[in-house]
Amino acid sequence: MDKKPVVFIDRDGVINFDSPDYIKSCDELFFIPQSIDAIANLSMAGHDVFVITNQSVIGRKMVTPEDLKKIFAKMTDAVKEKNGNIKEIFFCPHIPKDNCSCRKPAPGLFFQARDKYGLDLSNSVMIGDSSKDIIAAENAGVKFKILVLTGNGKKAQKELEEKKTAPDYIAENLYDAHNWIIKNTGPR
Repeated sequence: MDKKPVVFIDRDGVINFDSPDYIKSCDELFFIPQSIDAIANLSMAGHDVFVITNQSVIGRKMVTPEDLKKIFAKMTDAVKEKNGNIKEIFFCPHIPKDNCSCRKPAPGLFFQARDKYGLDLSNSVMIGDSSKDIIAAENAGVKFKILVLTGNGKKAQKELEEKKTAPDYIAENLYDAHNWIIKNTGPR
């Protein structure tokens, strides 16, 4: 049986409100309206959902790995409360000057997920709010790239236009993106 496309979702600015001071504790994590519902609905519709996120708060020594796990747990627990599931969270702990292969726009996080789960990236979806998200997905061979206008989305839209890189869909928010996925993708 063919599987529905895997859905990768960026965290800050897509699932939760972003902060110029970074998200350093559970008390600073506030979900964008309907984002948790969207994730739950995608997983209940048969999509494996992964969060794929740059988290330089680790490399900047602003939080410990244990603190980040607690923040992630708040998000995954909220999705579970809605009967959904996030299969796994892949994150880059590095700062930009580390020049790692996992910090978006590099495709390394996608490759980690692919290698661990045997995923077909050419039949997957990425939802993000930055040009780095869209470019990383393109670099990884992800089929559908969705830009949400929450978070840095409007700025990213202009950056992508300048680079002549277009997402497959521009969504108002994660809930709008999830509706597009349900309507426009399916078993291949």
